[in-house]
Amino acid sequence: MKIKNTSLSKADLGKEVTLEGWVAKIRNFGAITFIDLRDRSGLIQLVYSKENIDIDLRNEYVIKARGTIRLRETPNPSLKTGEIEVDCKEIKVLSRAETTPLIIADETDALEDTRLKYRYLDLRRPSMQRNLDIRNKIKMATHKYLNANDFIEVETPILNLSTPEGARDYLVPSRTKKGSFYALPQSPQIFKQLLMIGGLERYYQIAKCFRDEDLRSDRQPEFTQIDIEVSFMDQDEILSLSEGLIKEIFKEAIDLDINTPFKRITYKEAIDKYGSDHPDTRFDLTLKDIKELMLTSSFEGFKKAESIKCIVVPKKASDTSRKVIDDLAAEGKKFLVDGVIVLKVNEAKEIEGSFTKFFTEALKKELIESLSLNPDDLVIISYGDKSRVSMFLGAKRVEYAKELKLYDESTFDLLWVVDFPLFEKDVEGNITSVHHPFTRPQEKDLDKLESDPFACLSYSYDLIINGYEVGGGSLRIYDQEVQNRVFKVLGLTDEDIRRKFGFFVDAFKYGTPPHGGLAFGLDRLTMLLSGTNNIRDVIAFPKNLNASCMMSGAPTPVDKDQLDELGIQIKKGE
Repeated sequence: MKIKNTSLSKADLGKEVTLEGWVAKIRNFGAITFIDLRDRSGLIQLVYSKENIDIDLRNEYVIKARGTIRLRETPNPSLKTGEIEVDCKEIKVLSRAETTPLIIADETDALEDTRLKYRYLDLRRPSMQRNLDIRNKIKMATHKYLNANDFIEVETPILNLSTPEGARDYLVPSRTKKGSFYALPQSPQIFKQLLMIGGLERYYQIAKCFRDEDLRSDRQPEFTQIDIEVSFMDQDEILSLSEGLIKEIFKEAIDLDINTPFKRITYKEAIDKYGSDHPDTRFDLTLKDIKELMLTSSFEGFKKAESIKCIVVPKKASDTSRKVIDDLAAEGKKFLVDGVIVLKVNEAKEIEGSFTKFFTEALKKELIESLSLNPDDLVIISYGDKSRVSMFLGAKRVEYAKELKLYDESTFDLLWVVDFPLFEKDVEGNITSVHHPFTRPQEKDLDKLESDPFACLSYSYDLIINGYEVGGGSLRIYDQEVQNRVFKVLGLTDEDIRRKFGFFVDAFKYGTPPHGGLAFGLDRLTMLLSGTNNIRDVIAFPKNLNASCMMSGAPTPVDKDQLDELGIQIKKGE
């Protein structure tokens, strides 16, 4: 069995060992040469004299070395093996290496495109291996916790029926049924509910999922989620069970004890107070509703505004230039708010700004008191559509908090957002599900399902860590009549229901237990616990922002024979 570098210590002094790995660094001092040998566990120093060993070595050569453990003359406290070295009697080159296109170290000079093109080299970097080790520990903790809680792991199909789940499906053409397609799963949603109908009661799976959507730094076209579904549990029980899992994951992956239960806030409070349904609450920079106060000003634009809110940024007025104020106004337009107003508080604790011409002295005084303003505070006011105002100010609060270092980046802030609306409007103004069409409405809202659908709340919940949505889920509809009512509100005809969900709704006829579940994003959870803000750093072979693999070149055109076999003809773009 191969000896790990970092398994060796002063306790092994005098022991003869044989080690294998990569040459990470060479320091040639003429008669004596030092080598940092790297394996997955870490580094250890080798030393040999040219009198005993005559060999040509370069960085990233794979070697096999035999020698004796001895104390280093100058210990290196930054290394786990920093007190010892191997006095080599023999070194053999197992594989030679050309000069690599990137530095194989935590700090590399390579651009991300280069790192992705030569991913097999990038993976040698210790930081990348630490990330993947944390990912593995999260998965092992998941298996350990859920198995101990009587869950059973079940794999669900990858080749699925295409169903509406909020994003574009990746489609797979069928060779045997030309003109028909499978869809890669956006989640195992339907199947895990069918497992509950099938009497499994407690299911989980570390599942691959696929969504054809625009990408960003924390999103990938193919991703992995920890998928959970249970029968005969209410919302509080599911959240408690999930908190136990997350606690276990933090302990096993990064040896951190976190407190449970997590705090909970409603969706309405999250939007009203933080301007986001995934708020970062590590800092107390919240949105203030000042509509009633602002309506006493003489500014006509306020009178037709649905919402008037502000944030107060401490110690920021003096270094906010005219250009910054203009940029804030321009950014507000991108969020489609009616307007953005910037006020400053001077050293005399007086409000300044061109907009103060609309304010009486009494209003200025009331603003200072109601917002508890202090010298050098910056007040950013936005007005217009309620959701757009909240989104704009919510984005700004996060930017300013990061800029002003209003929170400790090493801490973790965990909370549940609960009581999401059941429905919302899509970009075309059509009614759609906030989560998915199988989310259970709260009992108190069933009587207004058809008459006032946007006022209906659901039994749903998202786990938020440091402002990132790490996972979420809901209680599911288990009453066939309620499910059909929800389908109708969504505008689905009987034909639509039969075509998209026929086999699923049929299953409800044969006894469906109350059930619910959730899924945690393994990639995003690993990203947070690894301390990176780039999800590609925690996936072995990720795609870039264009959903392409820089290493393999995928996606690529295929041979015409393959297309003919599938009955597909490519339509050339203009």
